[in-house]
Amino acid sequence: MNIADLCRRDVVTIREGATLQQAAVLMCEQHVGALVVIDDDALPRVTGIVTDRDIVLDAVGRAGDVRDLRMQHLVKAHPISVQSRATLGEAAEIMAREGVRRLLVVDDSEMAVGLVSADDLVTGMAEELQAVARALRKNLKRERFERHLFGSTAARRPVLALVGQVRSP
Repeated sequence: MNIADLCRRDVVTIREGATLQQAAVLMCEQHVGALVVIDDDALPRVTGIVTDRDIVLDAVGRAGDVRDLRMQHLVKAHPISVQSRATLGEAAEIMAREGVRRLLVVDDSEMAVGLVSADDLVTGMAEELQAVARALRKNLKRERFERHLFGSTAARRPVLALVGQVRSP
């Protein structure tokens, strides 16, 4: 599985000139925890990502009036991105290195195609682990069938009686 298989392609965008209130309302209406911030140009470019944590910690948590705060004030730097063909492990490494919980997903021409979160990675990794567990169970069933098919039955496993406590060093 790669990031293209996992990312959310229906990202919600907001203009960098939008207010904090507009961002909070949009997050509520769309039920999302992050907005992709775009500039006000005719052909918009992504300038960053603003998360619900950014709003709480960087805006509401500040002392002072935040009514005039705009999205461009909350955007930290160029958005951290990951290639759509990257593996889950590669995306996790980028998140760890950069200290972020979300990555902008870009294609080979650096065009934004989606957003991936740490929660998405955990879900994807869990699915991969489930596939490994299914393979192991299927392997055991196959081995039992093949051994039975050829007439060799597995000997009973010896069961040891409880013989006492193990000494600790």
